[in-house]
Amino acid sequence: MLKKFKTLIIALILVLTITGCGAKNIEGNLEDIMTKVYSDIKEDERPMGLANTLVTDENVEYYLGTSDIEFESALASESMIGSIAHSTVLIRTKENADIEAIKTKIKENVDPRKWICVGVEKEDVIIKNKGDLIILIIVEDQTTREKLDQGFDNL
Repeated sequence: MLKKFKTLIIALILVLTITGCGAKNIEGNLEDIMTKVYSDIKEDERPMGLANTLVTDENVEYYLGTSDIEFESALASESMIGSIAHSTVLIRTKENADIEAIKTKIKENVDPRKWICVGVEKEDVIIKNKGDLIILIIVEDQTTREKLDQGFDNL
């Protein structure tokens, strides 16, 4: 019995050592992180007029669907051409925030058809996190959507 207990403790220590006690926070400013998320997408494969916009109290509902969340900072990357369904948003949450509740609130409220004549199906919206950093991907093109998702995973 003691031998099994020691083995279990050693296995638990190894798991915690390998995976850590939780997801690590991604360091750096959102502009640099956004560049890394897009790094596997060639310039000519990106939407025309792609630009980053700081998410503020005035535009938060447009990008996240709700102003009823607290965050430290957020940055949106969207095409400045209105008929392209492409939006990637990075949200740095406040310390000790309930990240799962924030993700749920965004998922329930974000409008994946906020553009004129184009949109994304609700089931194609990606929202996930790494530590205190949440990404929201609302992108019509499946290949681009998958590359952005993978770019976030590779951080």
